[in-house]
Formats: sequence, structure tokens, C-alpha cells
Amino acid sequence: MTDATNSVGSSGFNILVNTSDISHADWLSYRNLGIGGSDASVVCGINKWKSPVELYMEKKGMLPPIEAGEAAYWGNRLEDLVKGEFTLRTGIEVMPVDAILQSVDYPFMLANLDGYCNHPEHGGVIFEAKTAGQYMASEWGSGGDNASCNVGDDVVRDDVVACNVGDSAVSAGSFGNNDNVRIPDAYMLQLQHYMAVTGMKGAYIAVLIGGNDFRWQFAHRDEELIYMLIQLEQEFWDGVHSGTPPILDGSDASAKFLDQHFPDSISAKIELPKEAINLIHQYDSACEKIDEHEEQKQEAENLLKLMLGECESGVVKGVHGNGVDGTGDRYITWKTVYQERLDTRAIRSDHPTLCQKYTNTTSCRRFSVKSVN
Repeated sequence: MTDATNSVGSSGFNILVNTSDISHADWLSYRNLGIGGSDASVVCGINKWKSPVELYMEKKGMLPPIEAGEAAYWGNRLEDLVKGEFTLRTGIEVMPVDAILQSVDYPFMLANLDGYCNHPEHGGVIFEAKTAGQYMASEWGSGGDNASCNVGDDVVRDDVVACNVGDSAVSAGSFGNNDNVRIPDAYMLQLQHYMAVTGMKGAYIAVLIGGNDFRWQFAHRDEELIYMLIQLEQEFWDGVHSGTPPILDGSDASAKFLDQHFPDSISAKIELPKEAINLIHQYDSACEKIDEHEEQKQEAENLLKLMLGECESGVVKGVHGNGVDGTGDRYITWKTVYQERLDTRAIRSDHPTLCQKYTNTTSCRRFSVKSVN
């Protein structure tokens, strides 16, 4: 694997650690030594699943390691399958990269590549494998051309190239750009981050959608985007070192950050700055909308319960939007649920000493906004 020159972040990279025989816990600890490719979209504020504050807390060790969910588990399990299918359809071999790479110019920038391969024009380029649920298909464009290239056991390389029509088609054993396949913004930032670390000029990305829709695309190096990424990631990492979090937002991570930093209150009253006035208006407006929506929700719930009567479940045909089974039908349930709970009042009365022995005192800070008469 070679690095490029004459580009932003082009002095090459070092191998931070070989990952072929380290534990998952050690791998996570090394990732927290810098900003990885999957962190790039979080730093830029466009990640749907994680806020910059949550990422900051992870890098500071303020959050416990998050267990990989079902989607991440299967993404890892299917990575080799996606690589193999990419090679089967294109004739392009994917080589492994069993290491976390570290930029020489910007040591806070790390890269954990799925692999690399050779491009006829750009030489060594990055390879990234993805999996996605069917509901994410639209984010990858309309697909089409290269998704139809699977011709079974009788696949031949000329046929594969023929599936990629137009001026962008390249020589046999490779493939051309498919304009119908779009790389989601978060993944494009990930690829450009990897290019910044490695100095490479491009990246192949392949995705298996819904278990039966295979697509791929090639991303070219974008120097302006890489420059922007470096600036934003540098600012973020400087904040990690100085203990300055990103701007707080409405995420659960921001709330948890405040709870951890200010766990206990003191008996003191201060006058808040004038900026608090707009925040009070925002808070009051949101509370009014919540109350209105809660009332509307409760009204709909009550009327649906009336329709069910004593029946435990019901179905509504042809509801607009996506139903749980993909048909537009919605299932309504109102089930009897049995629970066993300790009668703490009775225990406190009959066995006060025992109750005191197993009683713990906890504390939290309760927030409220009230009018002062």
C-alpha cells in the first residue's frame, strides 16, 4: 500500500497498531486516540445517530463503550461477503489492511480501512464495505446498472464491464462510474477522511442493501472537502485536549454531559444573561406544543380504545405511510398486563428496620421554569 504526495495531508501515514491480534476493547481504546473515518460525519454535525457532544464524551472517556447493535454485528459479519462479491463482479482484488493508520501531518486523524485495491488510473485506492437495510435504499440513489451485473456462475469479465455503460466505462476487469448510485454524505466524508490520512486519490465503496441489492461506486479525492474536514476535525480535537466540548444541543448526550459536570447544586442564586430570554421563550413554546400534542395523542388513543372495547387487538387497513409489515396496515393492541410490585408502604410499616437497611439515598437535579410574582 503506497501513499501519495502533492495533496492536502500528503506526507503519508504511520501504522499506529496492527489489529490482526488485538482485542475489541484494545481496538476501541486506540480509536479514542484520535478521530476515525466514521467520526468525520459526527464532527461535521450531519450524523443521524450520534451528536458531536456524544463523540466528545466518548473521546474523553466519559461514556462507557457502547455495545455493537444488531446492524453493526451483521455489518461486520458480512464485510468479507461484500468484498468477495465486489471482486466477483468487477475482477478487482481487495487486499486487507490489518492496522489502524495515523496521518503524519495530522496525527489526530486515524483510519481503519476495510481494504485497498488497485485502480487503473489512480493506483492504490481505498475500499470500503457497507450493508444497509432496505429502508436506506433511497439514500444510495436509484441503483440499476451495476446492480444488474450479477449473472451467476457463468460471469465473465467482459460482461461485467458491459454492465457499466457510457463514457465512464473502463478496461476489462474494472468498472465505470454508475451515475445512478449515490454515496450518502456521511460515507463520502468517511472516504475523504481516509484519503486525507493515506494520501490516496480515490476509493471504491460497495454496499449490500436489504440482503439482495448490491451496488458500488467510485469516489474521487476532493481537496476542498478534505481541507474543510481537516479544519473541523482539528478544532474538535483541540477541544478534546483542552476540555472544551462542542456547542451543546438537544441531544441526550448534551443532557448527560451537563449532569456529569454539574451533579450537585449549591444554595446560590444568580442573574442569568440577557440571552436567557430567548431560551425561555423557546422553552415555553416547546412546552405548549408538547401539551397540545400530548392531548391530541391521548384523544386518538381513547377513541381507538373505545373502538376495540373488550377485544385485545384490531387491524386498520390501508393506513397512509409504512405499516409494520410493509403493506400500509396498522395493528392496534390493548392488552391486559399483569405485574407484581412490592408494597413499599406495607413493608415500611411492618418491617421498618429491614426497610431502612435496604433503602438507598440517591440525588438528581430537577429543572423547572416558573414565573416570579
